[in-house]
Amino acid sequence: MSMNLRRVLLWATAAIGAFVGLWGAIAPDSFYASFPGFGRVWIAIDGPFNEHLIRDVGALYLALAAASIAAALSDGPRPGQVVGVAWTVFGLPHLIYHVTQFGGMPTIDVVGNVVSLGGSLLLGVVLMLPEPRRTRAGREKMDMTKENV
Repeated sequence: MSMNLRRVLLWATAAIGAFVGLWGAIAPDSFYASFPGFGRVWIAIDGPFNEHLIRDVGALYLALAAASIAAALSDGPRPGQVVGVAWTVFGLPHLIYHVTQFGGMPTIDVVGNVVSLGGSLLLGVVLMLPEPRRTRAGREKMDMTKENV
């Protein structure tokens, strides 16, 4: 994957993390009662309010957003690949949990859950992809040249 595409995907994950993270960390009551917004409710239907849990989830998403931003600003692909691992390790069990808890949820919310959680998981998986061989070979050649200088 090219560095330009990797950076676009990293900025997308940063936006997801910032949106969910800021909302959960700053306004846990609102997050619990009205996430994801647009008149839909995905959190409150799953059990009683727990401010500690909501703030922790917000902080987790903010950490993922910060890592995504740091990787987007880096020179090579490795930081983005590592961030992809983090989004994948978080996203897979998150998606599995939600797809086993759809009982009674309206179809639009089931689709929204699968698309949003599956999408962020897919971003993580794609970020783990290596860069093209010729790009990697060129980077390695430049690194060897720098070492000889």
